[in-house]
Amino acid sequence: MWARLLHRISVDNPSPLLKQFPTTVAFVVAVVLALAVPSLVLSQPVSLAAGAAVMLVVTIMAIRFTRNGSETRWVLSVPILSLLAIALLRHATGGTASLFSSMIILPVVWIAAEKGRRWIVVSIVGTSVALMLSHLLDWKLPQNEGEWLRGLITPFVFGIAAAVINELSRQARVRAERNAAMAGELEGLLDDARANEARLRSQDRLMRSIWDAVTEQSVIGTDVTGLIDVWNPGAAVMLGWTEKEVRGRRYITDFHLEEELELRAKELSYPPGATVLNPGFSALVESARLGRAEVPEWTQVRHDGSHVSASIAVTPRLGEDGSTIGYLFVGTDVTQALEVSRLKDEFVGLISHELRTPLSSILGYLELMRDDEDSPLSEEQLQYLGVAERNAHRLLRLVGDLLFTAQVTSGRFPLDLGPANLSEILSASIETARPTAEAAGVGLVLDLPDEPTVIRGDALRLGQACDNLISNAVKFTPRGGTVTASLTVTADDAIVTVRDTGLGIPAAEIDQLYSRFFRASTATRNAVPGVGLGLTITKAIVTAHDGELDVESEEGVGTAFIMSLPR
Repeated sequence: MWARLLHRISVDNPSPLLKQFPTTVAFVVAVVLALAVPSLVLSQPVSLAAGAAVMLVVTIMAIRFTRNGSETRWVLSVPILSLLAIALLRHATGGTASLFSSMIILPVVWIAAEKGRRWIVVSIVGTSVALMLSHLLDWKLPQNEGEWLRGLITPFVFGIAAAVINELSRQARVRAERNAAMAGELEGLLDDARANEARLRSQDRLMRSIWDAVTEQSVIGTDVTGLIDVWNPGAAVMLGWTEKEVRGRRYITDFHLEEELELRAKELSYPPGATVLNPGFSALVESARLGRAEVPEWTQVRHDGSHVSASIAVTPRLGEDGSTIGYLFVGTDVTQALEVSRLKDEFVGLISHELRTPLSSILGYLELMRDDEDSPLSEEQLQYLGVAERNAHRLLRLVGDLLFTAQVTSGRFPLDLGPANLSEILSASIETARPTAEAAGVGLVLDLPDEPTVIRGDALRLGQACDNLISNAVKFTPRGGTVTASLTVTADDAIVTVRDTGLGIPAAEIDQLYSRFFRASTATRNAVPGVGLGLTITKAIVTAHDGELDVESEEGVGTAFIMSLPR
């Protein structure tokens, strides 16, 4: 019990016992002096005993309130009754002439410090009662003006002191509440900071684990000048340099062929009068700087001087204000993939070349059989022969497409450049597709400018591109639909647009349209025939003419291919 009491006295500041303690001590000292010092007049022993009893009771009350932790207003009965005990002490030790009148200030300070202005009045009234109690107990009024003034002026002075104490206490409470609120806010902020710190540590550990696990791709970060400041384990594996050897010491261009950088730099176009301080680095980051998503292939130089082919995606690194503070290079070793692709192209080219000769021979003999006047064929035999011829021609076209794609991939793509009339080429493609379109119930619309549109190009290859686009549109358009081929001219380009009202292409598959042998899911679901080479060939032809091939499509609505060719 006493340990809990001491805890409340020391921790719950200020406790009732702690407030009462000075008054009780001062009263005990006064009683001892009154009994021990002969010069002090002890005129009313009964009042002294009564005052001591009251002080004992209020001290016990203070102990009880402290032990119970009570917050009730009855706690203030302790200083009020203490005033009564001091008044009895004054009456016992000379009344108005008592030396112990100043003790009244101790309970007055307690009362005045409470919350509320009414306690100032209570302090004044309590002081007046304590000072005038001697006259009431002796049944006599003050004998002179001095005693009257002492009974009036002293409470007035104590009232001023109580008002000051009350205001100071109010301000202290306001500051304490404000400090408590600030402490609560700071504690909340501290808790948030601890939580954020723990979360950041967790994220940092996760990022480090992911960073260390990325060994198949090289991740290299640079500042705006190309100086390397990020080098992941994948870069160390791919290029053979450690992070310590590279970070802050080497530039990204150190790992690229100088002649390749110079060649790519010459292909870039800059505004007139622009000065490029580092053309090689600009060649690496120009697409990222312009916001174009490209993953070109580069030749990188390893630590031992050997070369590695890598497809490198470049993205800007942004600062807090949104400005570019560097670049991030994510590279994938495609050496093996390129070798596999080369071997595959060689195999396709070889097989296609070997197939072309027997197919041509088969078509020749079929034609001889059809034209043999000495042994004419019956209608049924001619029908069978027609089926064989159609399939042989289909195989021959497929072989031709395979050979063409092999030539494109190997970089041996021949063009016979000269004046090419796009109006005539597009008209011929429409006429070629008309029988198929009529059989499928698809309407063909041709929209040409009034004047012929002539560009420099390979008329045969451009015709092949137009044939592919229009035949694809017819194949993917259901009966009753329409395919529209139009030609428009701008100051710089001639634009061929082939638009259909067909099946459309899923948005997620548009990026794969130009891959060899790729077929959209709408084609496979609807059993549309094809092998997936037409768009690959068309893209290669357009690119070889320094043009662009774009696509706009919505599944279930239709597709438009836009072929832009420089004039």
